[in-house]
Parts: sequence; structure tokens; C-alpha cells
Amino acid sequence: MADIPLSPRSTGTTRGKLLPPPALCGFLLLLMLLFAASYAVGAAVGPVAPGMHGTGSGGSGGDGGGGGGNGDMPGMSHGSGE
Repeated sequence: MADIPLSPRSTGTTRGKLLPPPALCGFLLLLMLLFAASYAVGAAVGPVAPGMHGTGSGGSGGDGGGGGGNGDMPGMSHGSGE
């Protein structure tokens, strides 16, 4: 009777099982390139709103330049727990 391998693992090559499929590697590489390109474009363009600023280290902790809260939507609070 001839020796017939019962499973692909019986050939002794386990290195192929440890590596992900090439299509998955290509997809992840493409995804990383798209995120890097979108980040670079966003950094080059800057903020999209005229009054948008980053968080400062010594600010008063107010409403972030929103005009004192007079133009806010009714029922919306700024973390006061109402």
C-alpha cells in the first residue's frame, strides 16, 4: 500500500501556515497608504472651520470660542450635568 498524506500539514512545511495570505498583506498596505495620504492632505490644508483651534494648555476651560453659549441649541449643556 502506498503512503498517501492525509493532511497538507503532514508534508513538514509549517512556514506557509504562519504567514498571512498575500492578498491580505496587499490590502493592509493599501489601507496604510490611504490613511497616510489622507493625514498628509489634512495636515497641509489645516482646520476646516475659521474658529477651530487646538486644545490649549492654559485655557480657561470655557466653551472653546463658541460665543458664550448664547447661540447653542436648546437643551444642550457643556458638561454641567443638568
